[in-house]
Amino acid sequence: MPHSSVQLFRDKGWDESRSHLRVFLSGTNIPHPTLCDKTAKDGAPDPPPLAQSEKIEVVKKLAILGSTGSIGTSTLSICESFPDRYLPIALAAGRNVDVAFAQCVRWRPQVISIATEELAADLQQRLAAAGVTGIEIVYGTEGTVQVATLPEVDFVVSAIVGVAGMDATYAAIKAGKTIGLANKECLVAAGELIIAAAKEHNVALLPIDSEHNAVHQCMRGGEAREVRQIWLTASGGPFRNTPLADFEHITPAQALKHPTWVMGQRITIDSATMMNKGFEVIEACRLFSLPPAQVRTTIHPQSTVHSMVEFIDGSILAQISVTDMRLPILYALAYPERVDSVAAPELQFDLTSLSHLDFSVPNLDRFPCLRLAYEAAETGGEACIALNAADEIAVAAFLEGHIPFLGIPRTIEKVLQQTSGRRPSSIKEVLEADLAARACARDVIATHYSGVLR
Repeated sequence: MPHSSVQLFRDKGWDESRSHLRVFLSGTNIPHPTLCDKTAKDGAPDPPPLAQSEKIEVVKKLAILGSTGSIGTSTLSICESFPDRYLPIALAAGRNVDVAFAQCVRWRPQVISIATEELAADLQQRLAAAGVTGIEIVYGTEGTVQVATLPEVDFVVSAIVGVAGMDATYAAIKAGKTIGLANKECLVAAGELIIAAAKEHNVALLPIDSEHNAVHQCMRGGEAREVRQIWLTASGGPFRNTPLADFEHITPAQALKHPTWVMGQRITIDSATMMNKGFEVIEACRLFSLPPAQVRTTIHPQSTVHSMVEFIDGSILAQISVTDMRLPILYALAYPERVDSVAAPELQFDLTSLSHLDFSVPNLDRFPCLRLAYEAAETGGEACIALNAADEIAVAAFLEGHIPFLGIPRTIEKVLQQTSGRRPSSIKEVLEADLAARACARDVIATHYSGVLR
């Protein structure tokens, strides 16, 4: 791995007498923490460590992109548990006006963005009827960007599903905001641009996805140059033991029964095909500056070990915790500290509950989507954009009964065969490539499967 220059930048809201610096080292995007005492150059002794309560100088102000989704509501749950640390002041809520209204009543944000002008007017009327004032209501992509770049915001949680959150996340990075990243598409489709912008603006990208969050934690146990490979764990979904002959007959109802997690429909299907793990491979390559060959996957049905990092001396560090997304969210929000989770006791893990841990290598004949993801990761550029776009179209077609389960990887592979590895130079070009890949996927489905409306 190449050794890059060291970059230091001061974190906002920390006592100047004990400035907090984040360091980017040796070709990785992992912020390594260090505390730098300004008086050290004068030979003064380092002051004693601050007590936990003394470290809380100000409440961290949050913008949550995707506030009505699972990551968004989990983040708000953390705010409930730790009100002296985290305060949501800007929300992007999409189309769910009912939940957006309830969040406005509870949190009284400075600004909230909703999907359309009509929904914004509806929300405005509801808030006025409830006597809730002082909240600016905006809408559309521009509204989401406004939420993400609000000057008072310290930390942006990027959790909008799909490419819809890409513009706002990119704008937040350029505005110098620390990012808690839960949006896969940002790194899969536009990862090269996102990472370059983060380096240019000295912005920390802190992964919220449980696997990458686990890798981030384990990486703190060594230097980036000491990493041999990382291991992303996967539950294997509902079909890890299903005979291959039965895959042609898998129904949407069967594929939506995930053995471990309760998630949205697309990500649940992506877990059944292991495309979700394929996306995570691409994310990991970009977050941790590793080639695909150093990002390994292993099926771990217990979903207790969230990821592992293997170092060159043979040591393997694993992160183990409850299967609760609030824990990686709390880690990202608190970084580089660790917050005592006494206020959220359900985040505590009972080690005695472990009876055994299973690990196995995924069969790429059983999970061709994982193979396609590795191939796209090697090619980069528009291949990764097409992988994501074609998957979204194919999954929707499967859920609507237009194509069989194995039609998902077949559709994606045909789209990738028609896609170049050209590297977009702007978010606009990323979105154009995304639209082209979606159109290509629809054409493939219409050509190879009957009964599909074009």
